[in-house]
Amino acid sequence: MVRRDRDRRLVVALLIAFSMTVIDQGSKALALAQLSEHERIPLVGDLLGLQLAFNPGTVMSLGSGSTWVFTVIGAAATIALLYAAWRSKSIAWAVAIGFVWGGAVGNLIDRLLAPPAFGVGHVTDFLAYGNLFIGNIADISIGIGVGLGLIQIIRNPRPELPRGQSPGA
Repeated sequence: MVRRDRDRRLVVALLIAFSMTVIDQGSKALALAQLSEHERIPLVGDLLGLQLAFNPGTVMSLGSGSTWVFTVIGAAATIALLYAAWRSKSIAWAVAIGFVWGGAVGNLIDRLLAPPAFGVGHVTDFLAYGNLFIGNIADISIGIGVGLGLIQIIRNPRPELPRGQSPGA
């Protein structure tokens, strides 16, 4: 029974991660085909629009000279999130991990396969948030997963202890 529950949680995380990766990569392909780096299409006035951008760094292009470092971090995170999904203690945690995992894989694919070269590819962004930054679906997926994880921590701030073990042990 315990193994079946663990398998179920892993499958939930995998399905969410796979779905978010497909949505992210599909939206990036559409953005590459339809959008321009030089023209913004307003969706909600100046607050939200569509504009193509290529990001070698992280949020707001931080670390743009170290793209290969983010590729290594992304690959390590992908492996760590697989392990976290396998070890998740609830469906809620599996869902949160799945969202983060899907976003991490979506951006890792860009870093591995997008120009300018393997392992140092620039992430395709297209969701322009005013004049703050331009992001993508993978970023939203990561944000959702982190938010769901924080909700889990707030709802259950004390980790589960093995049966018979006291908090001070």
